Amino acid sequence: MRLYAQTRARLCRQVLADVTAVVLVALAVWFALAVHDAIMLLAEPGKKVEDAGGSLASGLGDAGDAASDVPFVGDVLKKPLQAAAEASDGLSAAGQSLQDLVGRVADLTTFALIFFSVAFVLVLWLPPRVRWIRRTARIRSLLDAPGGADLLALRALTGPVKDLAGIPVPPGGLADAWRRGDEQAIDDLSRAALGRAGLTA
Repeated sequence: MRLYAQTRARLCRQVLADVTAVVLVALAVWFALAVHDAIMLLAEPGKKVEDAGGSLASGLGDAGDAASDVPFVGDVLKKPLQAAAEASDGLSAAGQSLQDLVGRVADLTTFALIFFSVAFVLVLWLPPRVRWIRRTARIRSLLDAPGGADLLALRALTGPVKDLAGIPVPPGGLADAWRRGDEQAIDDLSRAALGRAGLTA
């Protein structure tokens, strides 16, 4: 199984297609990661709310502990401060929830961008490459089979006229030479068919 052509022109096209596919996939991944970072900026307010809530809860908790030391009214003062500290913990939890939500959205968006971009590139790049590999494998097996060169020569005769431009034309023409079994004409024609597929004899 041959992955790349043997002729320079088709080989250059294949290498260019491969490099383009790799570059497009790399750009898609880079873009998806950039989008991820941009979405994660939306989590900053949640981080600030979490930090503010945590600091407030800590401060109110300390104030409640200090208030409990006040004679006679310490327990009365401590209860509202503890309630406020618990509410501040809820605010901190809400900030954390917002960060978690933004993180999930960012991860899902990044995955979707990478998946669909890579799938799009593969749909455009992979089928032609697989078809070429399979076609060249069939042509090679045909060439190795008995009478394969004759069939390839016939393929060249029925193909585009421009593929025959470099073949010397014997008296009576190429088709007549093929019918007569002219070995040189058959060899030249089969080489032309191979060259069209990007192969050499």
